[in-house]
Amino acid sequence: MQKVIPLLIISLLFSCNNTAQTSPKQLAIINAEPVEIPIQKGKARAYFASGCFWCVEAIYESVKGVSEVISGYSGGHTKKPTYEASNTGRTGHAEAVEVIYDPNIVSFSTLVDVYFGSQNPTQVNGQGNDIGSQYRSIIFYQNDEQKQIIETKKTALSKKLNAKIAAEVYPFQKFWKAEDYHQNYERLHPENPYIQNVSIPRLNRFKRKFPELLKENH
Repeated sequence: MQKVIPLLIISLLFSCNNTAQTSPKQLAIINAEPVEIPIQKGKARAYFASGCFWCVEAIYESVKGVSEVISGYSGGHTKKPTYEASNTGRTGHAEAVEVIYDPNIVSFSTLVDVYFGSQNPTQVNGQGNDIGSQYRSIIFYQNDEQKQIIETKKTALSKKLNAKIAAEVYPFQKFWKAEDYHQNYERLHPENPYIQNVSIPRLNRFKRKFPELLKENH
Protein backbone atom coordinates (compact mmCIF):
# COMPACT_ATOMS: atom_id res chain seq x y z
CA MET A 1 0.00 0.00 0.00
CA GLN A 2 2.88 2.37 0.66
CA LYS A 3 3.82 2.30 -3.02
CA VAL A 4 0.40 3.26 -4.37
CA ILE A 5 0.84 7.05 -4.27
CA PRO A 6 4.42 7.07 -5.63
CA LEU A 7 3.37 4.69 -8.40
CA LEU A 8 0.48 6.95 -9.36
CA ILE A 9 2.74 10.01 -9.50
CA ILE A 10 5.39 8.19 -11.52
CA SER A 11 2.98 6.65 -13.98
CA LEU A 12 1.16 9.90 -14.61
CA LEU A 13 4.39 11.21 -16.09
CA PHE A 14 4.00 8.63 -18.83
CA SER A 15 0.24 8.64 -19.31
CA CYS A 16 -2.49 10.76 -20.80
CA ASN A 17 -6.19 10.99 -20.10
CA ASN A 18 -7.19 11.49 -23.74
CA THR A 19 -9.29 8.73 -25.29
CA ALA A 20 -9.37 7.83 -28.95
CA GLN A 21 -12.17 9.11 -31.11
CA THR A 22 -13.24 6.84 -33.95
CA SER A 23 -12.79 9.21 -36.85
CA PRO A 24 -13.47 8.21 -40.46
CA LYS A 25 -9.70 7.84 -40.96
CA GLN A 26 -9.48 5.52 -37.96
CA LEU A 27 -12.45 3.48 -39.16
CA ALA A 28 -10.66 3.01 -42.46
CA ILE A 29 -7.71 1.49 -40.57
CA ILE A 30 -9.96 -0.82 -38.57
CA ASN A 31 -11.80 -2.03 -41.67
CA ALA A 32 -8.79 -2.36 -43.98
CA GLU A 33 -7.44 -5.59 -45.42
CA PRO A 34 -4.49 -6.87 -43.37
CA VAL A 35 -0.93 -6.57 -44.63
CA GLU A 36 1.01 -9.82 -44.30
CA ILE A 37 4.73 -9.66 -43.57
CA PRO A 38 6.53 -12.57 -45.27
CA ILE A 39 8.89 -14.81 -43.32
CA GLN A 40 12.45 -13.63 -43.92
CA LYS A 41 15.51 -15.77 -43.16
CA GLY A 42 13.32 -18.09 -41.10
CA LYS A 43 11.93 -15.28 -38.94
CA ALA A 44 8.32 -14.13 -38.71
CA ARG A 45 6.94 -10.92 -37.22
CA ALA A 46 3.98 -10.29 -34.94
CA TYR A 47 2.59 -7.06 -33.53
CA PHE A 48 1.01 -6.34 -30.15
CA ALA A 49 -0.03 -3.30 -28.08
CA SER A 50 -0.44 -3.78 -24.35
CA GLY A 51 0.28 -0.65 -22.37
CA CYS A 52 3.77 0.84 -22.05
CA PHE A 53 6.02 -0.61 -24.74
CA TRP A 54 8.97 -0.64 -22.34
CA CYS A 55 7.15 -3.33 -20.37
CA VAL A 56 5.92 -5.33 -23.34
CA GLU A 57 9.30 -5.32 -25.07
CA ALA A 58 10.97 -6.84 -21.99
CA ILE A 59 8.30 -9.53 -21.65
CA TYR A 60 8.57 -10.78 -25.22
CA GLU A 61 12.37 -10.57 -25.13
CA SER A 62 12.29 -13.21 -22.38
CA VAL A 63 10.38 -15.77 -24.51
CA LYS A 64 12.13 -18.72 -26.17
CA GLY A 65 12.17 -18.39 -29.94
CA VAL A 66 12.00 -14.59 -29.91
CA SER A 67 15.16 -13.06 -31.34
CA GLU A 68 14.34 -9.37 -31.13
CA VAL A 69 11.59 -7.01 -30.01
CA ILE A 70 11.28 -3.44 -31.26
CA SER A 71 9.22 -0.70 -29.62
CA GLY A 72 7.07 1.52 -31.81
CA TYR A 73 3.60 2.68 -32.75
CA SER A 74 0.77 1.04 -34.68
CA GLY A 75 -2.98 1.08 -35.16
CA GLY A 76 -3.36 4.73 -36.06
CA HIS A 77 -4.11 6.83 -39.12
CA THR A 78 -1.16 9.26 -39.14
CA LYS A 79 2.22 8.76 -40.79
CA LYS A 80 5.53 8.79 -38.90
CA PRO A 81 4.01 9.18 -35.42
CA THR A 82 6.22 10.40 -32.60
CA TYR A 83 6.07 9.73 -28.88
CA GLU A 84 4.77 13.24 -28.25
CA ALA A 85 2.13 13.01 -30.99
CA SER A 86 0.86 9.58 -29.90
CA ASN A 87 0.51 10.84 -26.34
CA THR A 88 -2.11 13.35 -27.45
CA GLY A 89 -4.51 10.49 -28.23
CA ARG A 90 -5.32 12.08 -31.58
CA THR A 91 -3.18 9.94 -33.91
CA GLY A 92 -5.05 6.69 -33.27
CA HIS A 93 -1.75 4.92 -32.62
CA ALA A 94 -0.98 2.79 -29.60
CA GLU A 95 2.43 2.01 -28.17
CA ALA A 96 3.20 -1.35 -29.77
CA VAL A 97 5.97 -3.87 -30.26
CA GLU A 98 7.25 -5.79 -33.25
CA VAL A 99 8.13 -9.32 -32.16
CA ILE A 100 10.65 -11.06 -34.44
CA TYR A 101 10.53 -14.80 -33.81
CA ASP A 102 11.30 -18.27 -35.12
CA PRO A 103 7.96 -19.97 -35.85
CA ASN A 104 9.67 -23.36 -35.58
CA ILE A 105 10.34 -22.64 -31.90
CA VAL A 106 7.42 -20.50 -30.79
CA SER A 107 4.06 -20.25 -32.52
CA PHE A 108 1.89 -17.20 -33.10
CA SER A 109 -0.71 -18.92 -30.90
CA THR A 110 1.77 -19.03 -28.00
CA LEU A 111 2.66 -15.37 -28.53
CA VAL A 112 -1.03 -14.57 -28.15
CA ASP A 113 -1.07 -16.56 -24.89
CA VAL A 114 1.89 -14.47 -23.72
CA TYR A 115 -0.05 -11.34 -24.67
CA PHE A 116 -3.17 -12.17 -22.68
CA GLY A 117 -1.20 -13.69 -19.81
CA SER A 118 1.04 -10.67 -19.23
CA GLN A 119 -1.56 -7.94 -18.73
CA ASN A 120 -4.87 -7.08 -17.12
CA PRO A 121 -7.02 -8.19 -20.07
CA THR A 122 -10.14 -6.39 -18.89
CA GLN A 123 -8.70 -2.89 -18.51
CA VAL A 124 -9.88 -0.48 -21.21
CA ASN A 125 -7.57 2.21 -22.60
CA GLY A 126 -4.56 1.42 -20.48
CA GLN A 127 -2.60 -0.83 -18.18
CA GLY A 128 -2.36 -0.01 -14.51
CA ASN A 129 -1.97 3.73 -14.08
CA ASP A 130 -0.87 4.24 -17.69
CA ILE A 131 -4.16 5.61 -18.98
CA GLY A 132 -5.03 6.79 -22.47
CA SER A 133 -5.77 5.46 -25.94
CA GLN A 134 -2.04 5.26 -26.65
CA TYR A 135 -1.84 2.55 -23.96
CA ARG A 136 -4.85 0.55 -25.12
CA SER A 137 -4.63 -3.16 -25.89
CA ILE A 138 -4.60 -4.20 -29.55
CA ILE A 139 -3.69 -7.49 -31.21
CA PHE A 140 -2.83 -7.20 -34.88
CA TYR A 141 -3.54 -10.01 -37.32
CA GLN A 142 -1.94 -10.47 -40.74
CA ASN A 143 -4.23 -13.14 -42.17
CA ASP A 144 -7.47 -14.99 -41.47
CA GLU A 145 -5.71 -17.80 -39.59
CA GLN A 146 -4.20 -15.36 -37.10
CA LYS A 147 -7.51 -13.56 -36.71
CA GLN A 148 -9.25 -16.85 -35.90
CA ILE A 149 -6.58 -17.74 -33.30
CA ILE A 150 -6.99 -14.34 -31.63
CA GLU A 151 -10.79 -14.39 -31.63
CA THR A 152 -10.94 -17.96 -30.29
CA LYS A 153 -8.58 -17.21 -27.42
CA LYS A 154 -10.30 -13.91 -26.66
CA THR A 155 -13.71 -15.61 -26.47
CA ALA A 156 -12.39 -18.41 -24.25
CA LEU A 157 -10.74 -15.92 -21.90
CA SER A 158 -13.92 -13.87 -21.68
CA LYS A 159 -15.87 -16.97 -20.65
CA LYS A 160 -13.20 -18.00 -18.15
CA LEU A 161 -13.15 -14.58 -16.47
CA ASN A 162 -16.85 -13.91 -17.02
CA ALA A 163 -15.84 -10.46 -18.20
CA LYS A 164 -15.41 -8.47 -21.39
CA ILE A 165 -11.89 -8.56 -22.80
CA ALA A 166 -10.61 -5.10 -23.66
CA ALA A 167 -8.20 -6.05 -26.44
CA GLU A 168 -9.12 -4.67 -29.84
CA VAL A 169 -8.44 -6.85 -32.88
CA TYR A 170 -6.99 -4.89 -35.81
CA PRO A 171 -5.79 -5.84 -39.28
CA PHE A 172 -2.08 -5.10 -39.35
CA GLN A 173 -1.23 -2.14 -41.59
CA LYS A 174 2.04 -0.49 -40.60
CA PHE A 175 4.51 -0.49 -37.73
CA TRP A 176 6.47 2.67 -37.03
CA LYS A 177 9.67 2.21 -35.03
CA ALA A 178 9.88 4.42 -31.96
CA GLU A 179 12.67 6.83 -31.18
CA ASP A 180 16.05 5.22 -30.40
CA TYR A 181 15.93 6.11 -26.71
CA HIS A 182 12.86 3.88 -26.24
CA GLN A 183 14.60 0.74 -27.52
CA ASN A 184 15.71 -1.81 -24.88
CA TYR A 185 14.70 0.75 -22.27
CA GLU A 186 14.21 -1.65 -19.37
CA ARG A 187 17.56 -3.35 -19.92
CA LEU A 188 19.46 -0.07 -20.34
CA HIS A 189 17.77 1.84 -17.50
CA PRO A 190 17.18 -0.66 -14.66
CA GLU A 191 17.35 2.08 -12.01
CA ASN A 192 14.62 4.22 -13.58
CA PRO A 193 11.77 4.57 -11.02
CA TYR A 194 9.12 3.52 -13.54
CA ILE A 195 11.15 0.46 -14.51
CA GLN A 196 11.70 -0.44 -10.86
CA ASN A 197 8.09 0.02 -9.78
CA VAL A 198 6.07 -0.96 -12.86
CA SER A 199 7.99 -2.67 -15.62
CA ILE A 200 10.15 -5.14 -13.64
CA PRO A 201 7.25 -6.29 -11.40
CA ARG A 202 5.11 -6.86 -14.51
CA LEU A 203 7.90 -8.91 -16.10
CA ASN A 204 8.38 -10.95 -12.94
CA ARG A 205 4.66 -11.73 -12.74
CA PHE A 206 4.84 -13.05 -16.28
CA LYS A 207 7.91 -15.17 -15.49
CA ARG A 208 6.19 -16.78 -12.52
CA LYS A 209 3.14 -17.54 -14.66
CA PHE A 210 4.95 -18.99 -17.71
CA PRO A 211 8.32 -20.44 -16.58
CA GLU A 212 8.22 -23.03 -19.37
CA LEU A 213 8.34 -20.29 -22.04
CA LEU A 214 11.44 -18.52 -20.76
CA LYS A 215 14.87 -18.45 -22.34
CA GLU A 216 17.59 -20.11 -20.30
CA ASN A 217 19.24 -16.83 -19.36
CA HIS A 218 15.95 -15.50 -17.98
